[in-house]
Amino acid sequence: VEFLYCDLASMKSIRQFVRQFRAKNCPLHVLVNNAGVMMVPERKTEDGFEEHFGLNYLGHFLLTNLLLDTLKQSGTHSHNARIITVSSATHYVGKLHLNDLQSRCSYSPHGAYAQSKLALVLFTYRLQHLLTANGSHVTANVVDPGVVNTELYKHVFWVVKVVKWMTAWLFFKTPEEGASTTIYAAVSPEVEGAGGCYLYNEERTKSADLAYDEELQRKLWTESCKMVGISDEASRLP
Repeated sequence: VEFLYCDLASMKSIRQFVRQFRAKNCPLHVLVNNAGVMMVPERKTEDGFEEHFGLNYLGHFLLTNLLLDTLKQSGTHSHNARIITVSSATHYVGKLHLNDLQSRCSYSPHGAYAQSKLALVLFTYRLQHLLTANGSHVTANVVDPGVVNTELYKHVFWVVKVVKWMTAWLFFKTPEEGASTTIYAAVSPEVEGAGGCYLYNEERTKSADLAYDEELQRKLWTESCKMVGISDEASRLP
Protein backbone atom coordinates (compact mmCIF):
# COMPACT_ATOMS: atom_id res chain seq x y z
CA VAL A 1 0.00 0.00 0.00
CA GLU A 2 1.31 3.41 -0.96
CA PHE A 3 -0.30 6.70 0.07
CA LEU A 4 -0.49 9.76 -2.20
CA TYR A 5 -2.13 12.91 -0.86
CA CYS A 6 -5.11 14.35 -2.73
CA ASP A 7 -7.54 17.01 -1.48
CA LEU A 8 -10.77 16.54 -3.45
CA ALA A 9 -11.84 20.07 -2.48
CA SER A 10 -8.88 21.54 -4.39
CA MET A 11 -8.54 21.46 -8.17
CA LYS A 12 -4.83 22.25 -7.77
CA SER A 13 -4.31 19.32 -5.40
CA ILE A 14 -6.18 16.95 -7.73
CA ARG A 15 -4.03 17.93 -10.70
CA GLN A 16 -0.86 17.57 -8.63
CA PHE A 17 -1.95 14.14 -7.45
CA VAL A 18 -2.62 12.98 -11.02
CA ARG A 19 0.84 14.16 -12.11
CA GLN A 20 2.43 12.23 -9.24
CA PHE A 21 0.44 9.10 -10.04
CA ARG A 22 1.19 9.23 -13.76
CA ALA A 23 4.90 9.65 -13.04
CA LYS A 24 4.88 6.17 -11.48
CA ASN A 25 3.75 4.63 -14.80
CA CYS A 26 1.42 2.28 -12.95
CA PRO A 27 -1.73 0.74 -14.43
CA LEU A 28 -5.04 1.76 -12.87
CA HIS A 29 -7.60 -1.01 -12.65
CA VAL A 30 -10.00 0.37 -10.04
CA LEU A 31 -10.90 3.96 -9.15
CA VAL A 32 -13.28 4.48 -6.20
CA ASN A 33 -14.73 7.97 -5.82
CA ASN A 34 -15.69 8.05 -2.16
CA ALA A 35 -14.81 11.42 -0.58
CA GLY A 36 -17.66 13.50 0.79
CA VAL A 37 -19.17 15.94 3.23
CA MET A 38 -22.79 16.12 4.36
CA MET A 39 -25.02 18.90 5.68
CA VAL A 40 -22.15 21.35 6.15
CA PRO A 41 -22.96 25.04 6.73
CA GLU A 42 -22.74 27.27 3.68
CA ARG A 43 -19.09 27.63 2.73
CA LYS A 44 -16.85 27.43 -0.32
CA THR A 45 -13.84 25.43 -1.46
CA GLU A 46 -10.60 27.24 -2.30
CA ASP A 47 -11.78 27.38 -5.92
CA GLY A 48 -14.98 29.17 -4.92
CA PHE A 49 -17.37 26.23 -5.33
CA GLU A 50 -20.15 25.47 -2.86
CA GLU A 51 -18.57 22.76 -0.71
CA HIS A 52 -21.03 19.91 -1.29
CA PHE A 53 -20.97 20.40 -5.05
CA GLY A 54 -17.26 21.17 -5.22
CA LEU A 55 -15.98 18.32 -3.05
CA ASN A 56 -18.61 15.59 -3.44
CA TYR A 57 -19.08 16.03 -7.17
CA LEU A 58 -16.69 18.33 -9.06
CA GLY A 59 -13.59 16.94 -7.36
CA HIS A 60 -14.49 13.43 -8.47
CA PHE A 61 -15.51 14.64 -11.92
CA LEU A 62 -12.09 16.22 -12.51
CA LEU A 63 -10.13 13.34 -10.95
CA THR A 64 -11.93 10.75 -13.05
CA ASN A 65 -11.50 12.67 -16.29
CA LEU A 66 -7.79 13.25 -15.68
CA LEU A 67 -7.29 9.52 -15.03
CA LEU A 68 -9.44 8.25 -17.91
CA ASP A 69 -6.55 7.70 -20.32
CA THR A 70 -4.72 5.57 -17.75
CA LEU A 71 -7.88 3.60 -17.00
CA LYS A 72 -8.47 2.99 -20.72
CA GLN A 73 -4.90 1.75 -21.15
CA SER A 74 -5.27 -0.56 -18.15
CA GLY A 75 -8.52 -2.26 -19.08
CA THR A 76 -8.70 -5.30 -21.34
CA HIS A 77 -11.52 -7.15 -23.08
CA SER A 78 -11.63 -9.81 -20.35
CA HIS A 79 -10.81 -7.53 -17.41
CA ASN A 80 -12.31 -4.07 -17.68
CA ALA A 81 -10.93 -1.26 -15.56
CA ARG A 82 -13.65 -0.12 -13.15
CA ILE A 83 -14.84 3.26 -11.89
CA ILE A 84 -17.03 3.12 -8.78
CA THR A 85 -18.67 6.30 -7.54
CA VAL A 86 -20.35 6.42 -4.14
CA SER A 87 -23.66 8.28 -4.09
CA SER A 88 -26.53 8.04 -1.60
CA ALA A 89 -30.24 7.29 -1.37
CA THR A 90 -30.56 11.02 -0.75
CA HIS A 91 -30.20 11.48 -4.51
CA TYR A 92 -33.82 10.31 -4.85
CA VAL A 93 -35.02 13.63 -3.40
CA GLY A 94 -32.32 15.71 -5.09
CA LYS A 95 -32.97 18.40 -7.68
CA LEU A 96 -30.40 19.66 -10.14
CA HIS A 97 -30.48 23.44 -10.52
CA LEU A 98 -28.46 23.95 -13.70
CA ASN A 99 -28.80 27.73 -13.38
CA ASP A 100 -27.70 27.68 -9.74
CA LEU A 101 -25.44 24.69 -9.15
CA GLN A 102 -23.66 26.63 -6.39
CA SER A 103 -26.90 27.08 -4.39
CA ARG A 104 -26.37 30.85 -4.24
CA CYS A 105 -30.04 31.81 -4.49
CA SER A 106 -31.28 29.79 -1.55
CA TYR A 107 -28.87 27.63 0.43
CA SER A 108 -30.10 24.49 2.15
CA PRO A 109 -27.53 22.02 3.55
CA HIS A 110 -29.82 19.09 2.79
CA GLY A 111 -30.70 20.39 -0.68
CA ALA A 112 -27.06 21.03 -1.59
CA TYR A 113 -26.05 17.57 -0.37
CA ALA A 114 -28.88 15.86 -2.26
CA GLN A 115 -28.00 17.77 -5.44
CA SER A 116 -24.36 16.68 -5.23
CA LYS A 117 -25.38 13.05 -4.84
CA LEU A 118 -27.82 13.26 -7.78
CA ALA A 119 -25.06 14.83 -9.87
CA LEU A 120 -22.84 11.81 -9.17
CA VAL A 121 -25.49 9.45 -10.55
CA LEU A 122 -26.06 11.60 -13.66
CA PHE A 123 -22.28 11.79 -14.16
CA THR A 124 -21.87 8.02 -13.91
CA TYR A 125 -24.56 7.29 -16.48
CA ARG A 126 -23.17 9.85 -18.93
CA LEU A 127 -19.64 8.57 -18.39
CA GLN A 128 -20.69 5.00 -19.14
CA HIS A 129 -22.44 6.16 -22.31
CA LEU A 130 -19.24 7.85 -23.48
CA LEU A 131 -17.05 4.88 -22.56
CA THR A 132 -19.32 2.54 -24.51
CA ALA A 133 -19.40 4.90 -27.52
CA ASN A 134 -15.58 4.92 -27.54
CA GLY A 135 -15.31 1.15 -27.22
CA SER A 136 -13.28 1.52 -24.03
CA HIS A 137 -12.60 -1.41 -21.74
CA VAL A 138 -13.72 0.60 -18.73
CA THR A 139 -16.98 0.43 -16.80
CA ALA A 140 -18.56 3.04 -14.55
CA ASN A 141 -21.06 2.18 -11.83
CA VAL A 142 -22.59 4.06 -8.92
CA VAL A 143 -23.05 2.67 -5.41
CA ASP A 144 -25.46 3.41 -2.56
CA PRO A 145 -23.68 2.23 0.62
CA GLY A 146 -26.78 2.61 2.80
CA VAL A 147 -26.92 4.36 6.18
CA VAL A 148 -23.48 3.86 7.69
CA ASN A 149 -22.28 4.74 11.17
CA THR A 150 -19.41 7.14 10.39
CA GLU A 151 -18.36 10.71 11.16
CA LEU A 152 -20.23 11.90 8.07
CA TYR A 153 -23.11 12.90 10.35
CA LYS A 154 -21.16 15.35 12.49
CA HIS A 155 -22.90 18.38 10.94
CA VAL A 156 -26.49 17.20 11.36
CA PHE A 157 -28.83 18.72 13.98
CA TRP A 158 -28.16 17.71 17.58
CA VAL A 159 -31.51 15.92 17.80
CA VAL A 160 -30.51 13.70 14.88
CA LYS A 161 -27.15 13.05 16.55
CA VAL A 162 -28.91 11.88 19.70
CA VAL A 163 -31.23 9.59 17.74
CA LYS A 164 -28.25 8.24 15.81
CA TRP A 165 -26.35 7.57 19.04
CA MET A 166 -29.33 5.68 20.47
CA THR A 167 -30.24 3.64 17.38
CA ALA A 168 -27.03 3.23 15.37
CA TRP A 169 -26.50 -0.31 16.66
CA LEU A 170 -29.90 -1.31 15.30
CA PHE A 171 -30.42 0.66 12.10
CA PHE A 172 -26.97 1.76 10.91
CA LYS A 173 -24.45 -0.33 9.05
CA THR A 174 -20.89 -0.62 10.34
CA PRO A 175 -18.21 0.94 8.08
CA GLU A 176 -17.25 -2.60 7.02
CA GLU A 177 -20.84 -3.39 6.04
CA GLY A 178 -21.16 -0.03 4.31
CA ALA A 179 -18.10 -0.77 2.18
CA SER A 180 -19.35 -4.16 0.99
CA THR A 181 -21.22 -2.96 -2.11
CA THR A 182 -18.30 -0.76 -3.17
CA ILE A 183 -15.97 -3.76 -2.87
CA TYR A 184 -18.48 -5.88 -4.77
CA ALA A 185 -18.53 -3.33 -7.60
CA ALA A 186 -14.74 -3.19 -7.63
CA VAL A 187 -13.86 -6.89 -7.72
CA SER A 188 -16.87 -9.15 -8.27
CA PRO A 189 -16.84 -11.25 -11.48
CA GLU A 190 -20.64 -10.82 -11.52
CA VAL A 191 -20.34 -7.20 -12.70
CA GLU A 192 -17.46 -7.75 -15.11
CA GLY A 193 -18.21 -5.75 -18.25
CA ALA A 194 -21.38 -4.26 -16.75
CA GLY A 195 -21.58 -0.48 -16.52
CA GLY A 196 -24.15 2.21 -15.90
CA CYS A 197 -25.62 0.34 -12.92
CA TYR A 198 -26.94 1.67 -9.61
CA LEU A 199 -25.95 -0.85 -6.93
CA TYR A 200 -27.41 -1.26 -3.44
CA ASN A 201 -26.75 -4.20 -1.12
CA GLU A 202 -24.72 -5.81 -3.90
CA GLU A 203 -27.68 -5.80 -6.27
CA ARG A 204 -28.63 -3.70 -9.28
CA THR A 205 -31.56 -1.45 -8.54
CA LYS A 206 -33.34 1.55 -10.02
CA SER A 207 -32.12 5.06 -9.29
CA ALA A 208 -34.24 8.20 -9.36
CA ASP A 209 -36.17 8.71 -12.61
CA LEU A 210 -34.49 12.08 -13.09
CA ALA A 211 -31.07 10.43 -13.23
CA TYR A 212 -32.00 8.72 -16.53
CA ASP A 213 -32.65 12.06 -18.28
CA GLU A 214 -29.99 11.95 -21.01
CA GLU A 215 -30.36 15.62 -21.89
CA LEU A 216 -29.78 16.56 -18.26
CA GLN A 217 -26.77 14.25 -18.17
CA ARG A 218 -25.28 15.99 -21.21
CA LYS A 219 -25.93 19.49 -19.88
CA LEU A 220 -24.40 18.70 -16.49
CA TRP A 221 -21.33 17.17 -18.15
CA THR A 222 -20.80 20.21 -20.36
CA GLU A 223 -21.23 22.65 -17.48
CA SER A 224 -18.93 20.59 -15.27
CA CYS A 225 -16.18 20.71 -17.90
CA LYS A 226 -16.44 24.49 -17.95
CA MET A 227 -16.29 24.69 -14.16
CA VAL A 228 -13.16 22.57 -13.76
CA GLY A 229 -11.44 23.85 -16.91
CA ILE A 230 -11.17 20.78 -19.10
CA SER A 231 -12.08 20.18 -22.73
CA ASP A 232 -15.58 18.90 -23.41
CA GLU A 233 -14.71 16.48 -26.19
CA ALA A 234 -17.73 14.44 -25.19
CA SER A 235 -20.09 17.12 -26.51
CA ARG A 236 -19.36 15.88 -30.03
CA LEU A 237 -20.63 12.42 -29.18
CA PRO A 238 -24.30 11.41 -29.25
